[in-house]
Amino acid sequence: MKYLTGKPGWLLLLALGLAFPFFAKNDYHLTVMSTAYIFALATLGLNLITGYTGQFNLAHSGFMAVGAYTVGILTVDYQVPFWIAFALSGVVAAFLGIFIGLVSLRLKGHYFSIFTMCVGYIMFLVIEKWESLTHGTVGIIGIPAPTGFGSFTFDTPRSLYYLVFFFLVLGTWVMHRIATSLLGRTFVAIRNSDNLAEALGIDLMRNKLLAFLLSVFYAGLAGGLYAGFVRFLGPGIAGIEHTFDMTMYMLIGGLGTLLGPLLGALSVPWLTQYLQFLQEYRFIVFGPILVLLVIFVPHGIVGTSKGWRARREAGAIAPTPEPALAAKTQPEAGRA
Repeated sequence: MKYLTGKPGWLLLLALGLAFPFFAKNDYHLTVMSTAYIFALATLGLNLITGYTGQFNLAHSGFMAVGAYTVGILTVDYQVPFWIAFALSGVVAAFLGIFIGLVSLRLKGHYFSIFTMCVGYIMFLVIEKWESLTHGTVGIIGIPAPTGFGSFTFDTPRSLYYLVFFFLVLGTWVMHRIATSLLGRTFVAIRNSDNLAEALGIDLMRNKLLAFLLSVFYAGLAGGLYAGFVRFLGPGIAGIEHTFDMTMYMLIGGLGTLLGPLLGALSVPWLTQYLQFLQEYRFIVFGPILVLLVIFVPHGIVGTSKGWRARREAGAIAPTPEPALAAKTQPEAGRA
């Protein structure tokens, strides 16, 4: 894990991602991995507001649905070119996030989570009932595929795979820049203690709102990619179960880390594929696994590995007691 989280590890992951289509057995495997990449991009956004800032947003899948339906409605009903609609998917999600964030971020802890859960359910109901705009339960059919550039088109599973992979790499790089900047350290300070951060002169509301907007912007872009990849939308994409899935990815990989959510988002879908015969008992299987992870690996795979390494390095450099001091304290201990 030490080498995986360093620069060589990131280059190795990049190489594996580029080489995956040459080792995939069929187009179905490319589809599974591409879908995992899309949800990994959305999970990066959720990790920013939850793992780095300490606010658990349960409406995240609702914002992903906003981005997806932005692409679907604009391209199907108004014949807007895909890339313009895709650019607007993140913008529309962030614009809606301004109003929701201004209200919800005044709450703390589980009150914020409960409020956003209600907001997410309202988003689901709006998508399901507003038939004139969202096509209701029928959904949006016939969403056009992303248009190509010159001779390079996105009409095959392999080309779509590389398109989604490109946006995941770009999103990961941008998130790395945010997390390692002064802004990222500001978010971590807010997560650790609101009062201490405010005493240091940090504007809590402004920074929480900024983290919230960046988070839902990622969700909107992931939703836009999902619409162009799947080319069909239904109200189910706004279901809160998708937010819980992304939360599981973060818990398995490690909250507040960059690599953790990626590992969780890429490993769990494949584990699910190989356990399809247990699909009806999914929650019975994954429930105890999550409980065991929370008990024995509370910081996820990456977070726990970093903690072990930090304690080991701290023990290696711990100063040994001076001989004179040890000799002086031994008689006192004997007399006691």
